This record gives sequence, C-alpha cells and structure tokens, in this order.
Amino acid sequence: MQYRIVPKNGDKLSVLGFGCMRLPTKGETVDEPRAIKQIRFAIDNGVNYVDTATPYHMGESEKILGKALQDGYRSKVKVATKLTPFMLQKPEDMQKMLDTQLQKLQTDHIDYYLLHGLDDTYWKKLQNFGALKFLEKAQKEGKIINQSFSFHGSLKTFKEIIHANDWVMCQIQYNYLDERLQAGTDGLQFAAAHKLAVMVMEPLRGGGLAQRLPEDAKRLFDDALVKWSPAEWGLRWVWNHPEVTVVLSGMNDEAQVVENLKTAESALPNTMTLDELGTIKNVADVYRRLLKVNCTGCQYCLPCVSGVNIPRNFQAYNDLYVSGDPQQARYMYALFLMGEMTGVRADAALCRKCMQCVERCPQHINIPEKLIEVAEELSGAKTKETL
Repeated sequence: MQYRIVPKNGDKLSVLGFGCMRLPTKGETVDEPRAIKQIRFAIDNGVNYVDTATPYHMGESEKILGKALQDGYRSKVKVATKLTPFMLQKPEDMQKMLDTQLQKLQTDHIDYYLLHGLDDTYWKKLQNFGALKFLEKAQKEGKIINQSFSFHGSLKTFKEIIHANDWVMCQIQYNYLDERLQAGTDGLQFAAAHKLAVMVMEPLRGGGLAQRLPEDAKRLFDDALVKWSPAEWGLRWVWNHPEVTVVLSGMNDEAQVVENLKTAESALPNTMTLDELGTIKNVADVYRRLLKVNCTGCQYCLPCVSGVNIPRNFQAYNDLYVSGDPQQARYMYALFLMGEMTGVRADAALCRKCMQCVERCPQHINIPEKLIEVAEELSGAKTKETL
C-alpha cells in the first residue's frame, strides 16, 4: 500500500480509503456480514482510513462500520464522519448528532470530523449555528481530533471556507470529468498550498466511469498501450496528482476491493505519460458529449416523498444515451422503475415537484426539471413499445 502524509499532523494515511456510502446490499438493506468482511479485508491489506456519514444507507452506515471496527480493528484506522447540515434544525442538534455518531461507531473519538457537503447555503447555516465554536469545543473534549470539511459548492466559497478556520483536511469531488466542477483542480491546488490534506470523493463518479462505458470510450481504452480496466484508469488519474492525500472508493464487491488495492500499490504521483493523459482527456470528451444529467448516485436526495428512486432514474436516463442500446435501456426502465416486474413504481412520472431533493443535492441539479425529461424519454410510448 502506498501512503501519503497529512501536512498539519503527520498522519500517514493509505492512498486508498474505504468509503462507506455504497456498501453491498441485499434487497433494500445493507448486507451487513458481507460489508463487515469487505471493510476488514481492506484494513488487513493496508487501508487505514475509513469514511462514513449519518445519511449513508439511511443511517445504517455508521452502525455497520462501528461493528466492523470491533475485535481490534478500531486501533488500525483513522475514522471520518460528518456533521450533516440538512439534518440539523437547531444548534443543539450538532451535539446530539455527534454523541449519536460516537455511540454508533462504538468509539470515544472521531479522528477526522467534517462539516458535511458545504456550499454557500450550508456554510452560512452552520456559521449561524456556531459550528466552528462547536468543533473547537468538541476537540478540546477529545471527541474529535481533526477539524475538516467536505465540499460541493463554488470555488469562491471553497476559498472562503479555507480562510475561515485552521482546517487539517478538506474533501472534494474530483475525477477526470470534474476538473472544473465545484472546487476542481484550482481548489485542489489551493488547498494543498494552504497545507490541507485533500481527500477525494467520487473518483469514479459512483461507478459511472468504471461501468456502462460508451463504445467510443471503450475503444479508446482498448487502443491504449497499457491495458488497465476503466476503474484503474480513473483511479490512476486522480492519484497522479501529488496534492491528493486519500482517494475514497465506495467499494461494494470483493473484486473491486482487490483490484483497487492492487492499483494503489503502483499508482504513484506524476507517473502517467502524456499519451495516457491524452487517452483520459479523449474519454472525458466522449462522456461529456453523451451524459444528460450530472448525477453521481450519492442518494442524498432520498428518500423521495413521492416514491421516485431519483438516482436510478438518472442512471437509466444516462444509460439511454451512453449504452448504445436504447431499446434495452427502455426495457429495463419499464421492468424495474415503472413496476412491470416489481409491482412497485419508482419512476420519474411520480414526481410532484416538492423541491426537497433540490435542497439536498450536492451537484445542484434541478431534479424535478430533469425528471420531466426522464419521464418524457422513458415513461412514454417508446418505452411501452419495448414490452
């Protein structure tokens, strides 16, 4: 395992972190034994940074991670979790959330505690709640060790937040499609210049850069001199940046864990060739041409009060254009989202435009507007013709 140093505290962290937002599921719930086994396998093979948050898996992620870190595993890792703004109604809720997290994680301290998913709105909300003083108090009490934040806003707000506090770490969305989205490359370099460790989330855009590749993208990878999987291409591109400390991967399959561990051993900074970087640029251009909605499948928008499975609708919408097989995409949509197989509808046409999802979306997608497009493309006559 390759390790990189946190500038302000000297922590030596594995470049591959285990992200607990996409644990393996069985039906509608987390497959707990399998998830625990995967987390422990990763730790046994050198991973020493694990990341979770209260909203992940409807509150189950922290609890499962707490169980996984029993039997001596807690001392082997640094644990990160988050103070989530949209779940806070009043300042007192910050303390309640932290105390509940410590209980779920079965620990007396959290190594990296992040203000969660900050943008201009959530940053102002947490400032008004006195979040920085709360972090300072929690740190003095030993309940948290390092003050940090994760981010989904504009570069201007990102720089403002960095100047506002003596942060140890920040977490940003970064991959070869998102060089200019949110903090982007400029934010990555700005944070590193201010001696912040940078943890990267969504390095493969929720698996979208590793699966369901457009045919033109597949050809570009196949024609390259090196024979890496799409996941390895994506991870290597992020690790090629020396400013990156840890890359979080939401692994939920044993093969993914094994592959990513192997890649982490040799994906050193500044080692990709000009030809390899050119391949990545060309693949990114293919995706940008085809993608219809900028959704990473994070599920912050769920649950939907109208029963729409928003991420799966957007995945189906992108698949319609990316997969090269629109008939199959419409068929699968009818089966699994319009209820032809399950008997339960979760399709875009159910949306009632309540706007609650928009407030929670870290990508700032106008979800109801996009769901109208999905319904027009996938819930109509063209879809019915495939049945």
